[in-house]
Amino acid sequence: MNEKAEITHIPEPEGVVPGNGYTNVVTGTGRLVAVAGQIALDSDGKLVGEGDPEAQARQIFENLRRCLAAAGVGFDEVIKLTYFLTDIAYLPAVRKVRDEFVDISRPPASSAVQVAGLFRPDLLLEIEAFAVAP
Repeated sequence: MNEKAEITHIPEPEGVVPGNGYTNVVTGTGRLVAVAGQIALDSDGKLVGEGDPEAQARQIFENLRRCLAAAGVGFDEVIKLTYFLTDIAYLPAVRKVRDEFVDISRPPASSAVQVAGLFRPDLLLEIEAFAVAP
């Protein structure tokens, strides 16, 4: 992957408070890559981290990394992450893991949504991503 996508971060649009741990607006030129919501299942379909939001987040970010790589991009090209959490109290654990994968000086735009449940009761979170490929 020699080319880099042109990505612009706009953390403080006029009249909008800056985000805490995310960028308000991220734009880019290139090919859009949409990664479906990932859950904490390993390559054998087994749950990783039952009851542990940090362990589930780590597996999810690994799954995201693999999906992004399949499209020829990495976390540097991610412009948006959406977190679906069964308890918003899991967000600090998710951000801790996220910071191991993304450049925290240029974080993607993000949304966090607390949901009543996911398709299996043992899943604590799901994360989807959008990236721009060169």
